[in-house]
Amino acid sequence: MMNKNYGASHKTFNVSSKRFDMSPFMSKYSNAQTIYGISANRFYPLTTHDDPTEAYWNLRKNVMLYDVPEKPLEISGPDAVKLLETIFARTITDLKLYRARYAIACTFDGGIFMDGVLIRLEQDRFWYIHANGDFESWLLAHSKDLNVTIQDPKSWAIQIQGPNSLKLLKLAAPEINLAEFKYFHALRLNINEKNLLVSRTGWTGELGFEIYTNDSDDDNGYLWDYLMDSGKNLGIMTGGLDSMGIRRIEAGILDYGTDMNRDNNPFEMGLGSFVDLKKENFIGKEKLFHMNKERLLYGLICKETIPFGGLEILENEQVVGHTTVGAFSPEFKSGIGYVLFKKRGNWPGKKLTLRSTNETLHDCVITPLPFYDSQKKIPRGLA
Repeated sequence: MMNKNYGASHKTFNVSSKRFDMSPFMSKYSNAQTIYGISANRFYPLTTHDDPTEAYWNLRKNVMLYDVPEKPLEISGPDAVKLLETIFARTITDLKLYRARYAIACTFDGGIFMDGVLIRLEQDRFWYIHANGDFESWLLAHSKDLNVTIQDPKSWAIQIQGPNSLKLLKLAAPEINLAEFKYFHALRLNINEKNLLVSRTGWTGELGFEIYTNDSDDDNGYLWDYLMDSGKNLGIMTGGLDSMGIRRIEAGILDYGTDMNRDNNPFEMGLGSFVDLKKENFIGKEKLFHMNKERLLYGLICKETIPFGGLEILENEQVVGHTTVGAFSPEFKSGIGYVLFKKRGNWPGKKLTLRSTNETLHDCVITPLPFYDSQKKIPRGLA
């Protein structure tokens, strides 16, 4: 089986940068071979054409620095909590200051409109770090007659991920008390004389954190250089999101627009634990309440090929589902991916058939998600 780059599953074409935001860190890693993706109207390095397997193992064993496109939105004002309780399927009122919470927004039909991480910065001020999509317009549409302000803080996020990540943070910000900086906590830290928001979150299933830049900072290149210098004895590397993409699949992390969209509800995607049907009311609650709660999304392992997105899965020569994403996993030395089935069933453990784009058939096995570390002990720092 050919060990293809994760980025090889994406079609490429030329596009103007006029209407999209350019990363303040782009000059630190860009080269003639860099391929950029676009998410949340931002360019991000899908691949820099470095070896994704080398970067993957560095993520697993040392520490990686990633430039990511996720976009914060600020929601503030006396009615901020009221709006967010209406928008999100998860309870917001009890979220403590400088704590983060994964939150899903649904359509009135119960489809997933957006997912992301909500951080409470003040009693009536929040940041929602979200994926690709026009979520700001959705918030504005539902904020009529509410005393609330929705704005773009113009912050850019970078992720520092891997087992040495918190060691790097301690070197970069000696004031931090790592024992108190728990999973899905946030705080403000002085990093190289800049006061920055930092959260114990990430998109890799590894130990790690994220830093959010300030709009007032003219040059954020200093931050990149400072982090690279702080991690020079910890094995720090940078790379495109292809190595991150491999690891997020292993970790069972979903990508909005790739694995799920408005046609999917949280239950069939395995996200039912993030829906609180006991809440008084939220958009989509009535539909979600009456839905089948069983999941349709599972993992797939294929020793013979890499299951990129959009391939058919067969049982007894009948199409029963399709792949949403795939990659070569250095951990399993195999192709892995996600399968979205057409109907509910006892799929884990079944041996099915994957049909490639050239009509070649390959054996595959269905598995629960995530592929390993189901208790999330690694990102919690317990493994």
